[in-house]
Amino acid sequence: MNKTCSPTLHSLVSGVQISAVLASALYFLVACSPARESIPETSTDIDGLMYCAEGNPETFNPQLVTSGTTLDITAAQLYDRLIEYNAEAQDFEPSLATEWHVANDGLSYRFQLRNDVEFHTTAWFTPSRTLNAHDVAFTFQRWLNPEHPFHAVSNRGFPFFYAAGLSDLIESVTAISSHEVEIRLSQQDSSFLANLASDFAIILSAEYGEQLLAAGSPELIDYQPIGTGPFQFAEFRKDVLVRYYRHPQYWRTLAASSQIVFRITQSDHKRMLMLLTQDCDISPFPPARDVAWLRQQPQIDLQDTISPNTGFWAFNTDRPPFDDPLVRQALAHGVNRNAIVSTVYFDHAVRADSILPNTSWAHHGTPSAYRYDPELARELLQEAGFPNGFTMQIWALPVQRAYNPNARLMAERIQADLAHIGVQANIVSYEWSTFRRRLVAGEHDSVLIGWSADHADPDNFFRPLLSCAAKASGNNRAQWCDPLFDELLSAAIASNDPKVRKIYYEQAQQHLAQEVPLVPIAHSIRFQAARSNIQGLLLEPYGGIQLRNAKRVHNAPAEQQNEEE
Repeated sequence: MNKTCSPTLHSLVSGVQISAVLASALYFLVACSPARESIPETSTDIDGLMYCAEGNPETFNPQLVTSGTTLDITAAQLYDRLIEYNAEAQDFEPSLATEWHVANDGLSYRFQLRNDVEFHTTAWFTPSRTLNAHDVAFTFQRWLNPEHPFHAVSNRGFPFFYAAGLSDLIESVTAISSHEVEIRLSQQDSSFLANLASDFAIILSAEYGEQLLAAGSPELIDYQPIGTGPFQFAEFRKDVLVRYYRHPQYWRTLAASSQIVFRITQSDHKRMLMLLTQDCDISPFPPARDVAWLRQQPQIDLQDTISPNTGFWAFNTDRPPFDDPLVRQALAHGVNRNAIVSTVYFDHAVRADSILPNTSWAHHGTPSAYRYDPELARELLQEAGFPNGFTMQIWALPVQRAYNPNARLMAERIQADLAHIGVQANIVSYEWSTFRRRLVAGEHDSVLIGWSADHADPDNFFRPLLSCAAKASGNNRAQWCDPLFDELLSAAIASNDPKVRKIYYEQAQQHLAQEVPLVPIAHSIRFQAARSNIQGLLLEPYGGIQLRNAKRVHNAPAEQQNEEE
């Protein structure tokens, strides 16, 4: 295939000085990519896999976002991390780092890197060397150091790292030798390795960065990506598709499929039709209403896993009247969450009584704080000075996720419940990228959204979502900053003793139940549907999707494939 960069965008970027924001927008309008191939009519039209994705990626660098849609399409496909979390073994395992050692004081971590890791070779970049410690230092310093030349080029920030406190935690990242890196911390942090194993902690190419800087187009590092992962970027057409090709020098076993095409299809109903008509091979988040029916279809393999996640309703506590805990408590008591589990999730979920999933060792439910009690809700509203209620907005997530299969329907159920306590709720939604941008800007009254675990440490549901740092990074949907809550979290991560940590996390959950910056709705089962001739497809409980081992078996009867699997 002739891989040529789009001359339109290339001339715009290199010929004039433009801001990172404008460059980003231009990229999404005219993707700088290899010469375009035709859009496949069916999944059998490509030598690879067709994946029906629910939305566009916001970027091709998962460090810049917390969106699950973007993480699914980019993280495990294009990049690798120093270490990974093995959910089955419940432990960390090597990836780009073959081994690591922790100093006795818990403040120094040394990672030994592999010697044979090749970066992607594309039309726009040819690496002259393999991965080394300089790449790791470059990647970390980019988000740690505000003076780093790539720190602000995409004008997005690094929300997960800031929200999780890593920006303050890490004192230095040093290349000790060509293949050894030392990371020094300012204090002990029991969740540090877990955060390094998350989909956000991918490694970039320092050599590619130097090339872009010399060319005057550093912003392309996030939109013409170069990684070490099993696939390499080929093409992106907004609202249409993303195409990747197999990385031929991948350091692990080569990807089982020669290419992956993500068809952007926001409608869950349309994605199911495309799956049934072989217009795609894999479809995430099948409609909850169709799960029982899909189980009966011999040509469909329906996978499910207990994926730690929480769908929640967050209040913008910077806006009146949601700055008043009494109002937030009233709204919590005004919603029938049992009915939502039944009608929105079709009982493929359990009611959530904490932001922390009930599968976590630190879970401490407080059901009384969120119980359905309309009479109590009206009393609390009157005490707060709203005897006749008020008018508010509920922002509904415009895409399907495991934690919320139908936010619009959920918003309608909540709207009906609130009417009974005198609160008029108007439902608001936008196209996905606009929704996220305006959400980060804090333009919402309240929002139906959620979180899926990146790793097993309970901190993953606290600091990234509700800390003061998360508010500063734009990832705290409740815009809630509470010093006492932050102190409890800091005390929890400062200890490596699960018993001690559990005490602090219980106190944190009790504090949330009193303040109610958000209402936990449900912990959902995660589903994924695929054609029955797709082999090697795993549904991981943590993190996004992993497609490097997935492949289509041609012309094999469904019954035979099921036996082989």
